[in-house]
Amino acid sequence: MHVLILTPDPQDPSFHGRWRDVFQRMAAPLEAEGVTVSGQSWDEATTPQADLILPLMAWGYHRRIGDWQSACDRWAREGLPVLNAPPVLSWNADKSYLADLEARGCAIVPTLFRDTPGPVDLAEAVHRFGCEQVVVKPRVSASAYRTLRVRPGDSLEGGPEGPAMIQPYMASVERTGELSMIYLGGAFSHAIRKVARAGDFRVQPEYGGIISKVEPSPAEQAAAELVLKAAGADVLYARIDLVDGPDGSPLLIEAELIEPDLYLSFDPAAPGRFVRAVLAARAGGAV
Repeated sequence: MHVLILTPDPQDPSFHGRWRDVFQRMAAPLEAEGVTVSGQSWDEATTPQADLILPLMAWGYHRRIGDWQSACDRWAREGLPVLNAPPVLSWNADKSYLADLEARGCAIVPTLFRDTPGPVDLAEAVHRFGCEQVVVKPRVSASAYRTLRVRPGDSLEGGPEGPAMIQPYMASVERTGELSMIYLGGAFSHAIRKVARAGDFRVQPEYGGIISKVEPSPAEQAAAELVLKAAGADVLYARIDLVDGPDGSPLLIEAELIEPDLYLSFDPAAPGRFVRAVLAARAGGAV
């Protein structure tokens, strides 16, 4: 069996980041079971023959969203064995999917979607959400790209340059952080919690976020299961990110179905679950 993992474009800043370590954590358990694993930049025009293509390392797609959507269309048109499936990858690239999930009954962090956010939008968000600070981020983003925490009157320099979303700043990220629940083959695998370092609001490891393995509560697990059901597609892998709302109830902040870090090293049994999910997907002929 040959598994191809799609990787960053060599011209993208993410190519010089930590992706190789993450790649190896996914490749090693597969190779231990006799699977051949190779990598290829997600934007290459031709794709070598592979039994399964996983876009798990397609970092940087958010900086070339037009090319990403074209690639998804091509993979679907050519019937390539890409998982998660190209329509899922295309839908999940724009965070307006949060509105879709809310309409299907999921509790999300309250969100305003704006084409070009400005001072009036910040004031409206603060009034509507009953908060003092908001987070402004691009609708197509990853790893806190062009994401700002601001108050009305603050500059938006360095923030979104196009369609954006505005959310209330969830102070819980400083206390309980962000819960990431990882699903493999449609089943819950493990969960980790990311807490921002003192003075920051970004929980990603690139910004010093502190990560630990946790056991989700029944309410958190139920919220994540609802998100997966509402997404309306079978997925090989998923990471559902939740934060505590003002009343302590879990709210969806992101459903990552494209290139999530699966944090396989945080649970000794997770690499085996990953391998079994990949082998089952191949055996079932899923595309």
